[in-house]
Amino acid sequence: MASGVATVWLPVKDMKRALGFYGETLGLEVKRETDDWSELDANGLMVGLNARESSGADGGGGALLTFRPDGGLEDEVSRLKGEGVSFVGDISDHPWGRIASFKDSEGNDLQLYEPPSD
Repeated sequence: MASGVATVWLPVKDMKRALGFYGETLGLEVKRETDDWSELDANGLMVGLNARESSGADGGGGALLTFRPDGGLEDEVSRLKGEGVSFVGDISDHPWGRIASFKDSEGNDLQLYEPPSD
């Protein structure tokens, strides 16, 4: 039985660059930092950054994380664009909410999510 998410981890090619993105650009608290594994606190959810193996296939897969911005979706998209983040398309509207898709410094897929207004 799964009662919640304990850890989400992402493969990264460059740990320092990834820590800069998640720690500085997104503002998550770095809890542990090594060359092979680092941990960040995302409001009680531990996000692990795992260094990719230097040999073997370099597939394009990986986890997808969705973040809920503290303020409005447009404001956070604007802030992140100001930090050099590139978004994939425009904000999309759905019956279940709005999303804005972007990539992190390592090419992993991320999204910002805003629930529908009542």
